Amino acid sequence: MPSGADVVDYQIFGDDMQLVEVELDPGEGVRAEAGAMMYMDNSIEMQTSTGGGLFKGFKRMITGESFFITTFMYNGSGKGRVAFGAPYPGKIIPLDLGREGGQFLCQKDAFLCAARGIEIEIAFTKRIGAGLFGGEGFILQRLVGDGLAFVHAGGAIVERRLQPGENLRVDTGCLVAFAPTVEYDIQFIGGFKNALFGGEGLFLACLTGPGKVYLQSLPFSRLADRIFAASRRSVGEKKGVGGVGGSLLGGLLQGDR
Repeated sequence: MPSGADVVDYQIFGDDMQLVEVELDPGEGVRAEAGAMMYMDNSIEMQTSTGGGLFKGFKRMITGESFFITTFMYNGSGKGRVAFGAPYPGKIIPLDLGREGGQFLCQKDAFLCAARGIEIEIAFTKRIGAGLFGGEGFILQRLVGDGLAFVHAGGAIVERRLQPGENLRVDTGCLVAFAPTVEYDIQFIGGFKNALFGGEGLFLACLTGPGKVYLQSLPFSRLADRIFAASRRSVGEKKGVGGVGGSLLGGLLQGDR
């Protein structure tokens, strides 16, 4: 397990469209996905790379992140600040990996930034059911290290602390992150009507404690589906109005003849 991650301070601003501002001492750095940076002080230097070779770059791509990762190093005196914005409405969750046993699992695309020294790895689900039917939960990210990492979730956030043997069933898209002590599997909803008309998907994530779990009320996939459906309805309505208008206009022109 990586050790010696930079010790950084931070402040989260905003409510539904949050950003995290990270405070760095001279020689400290923070890693983030390409395009996440919002602003930074003058003495902060950007170093973009694969973060440890081509293989690590490809591993990040599999988890939904970019091939390259950027390290923001502070080379000035006093304190330097760099901020990272959330990609869509929701909350930023700070994870102190040193207090979480050195690692935490999260959905792909959830990672926002982390102190230099934190590694982002692939975590495949252990059971074949989760792998075949897990949807968004098939490939997970494992954040490893002993410092701070920040993940983003959509909508409102719920933190649950499962007791040993306690079970929780969750929509696969609503699961953001969970401790490695939590067992993860996929469960079929069952029932013909539930499967066809329930509107919640055919499978649920089944979590068994002990451990901490973070849930989100608005998965990005659900938001994207609503936007796509609304855009299709809008296009259909415009075509329908145009068609009716065209027919009426054509009838009037024929009548004039």
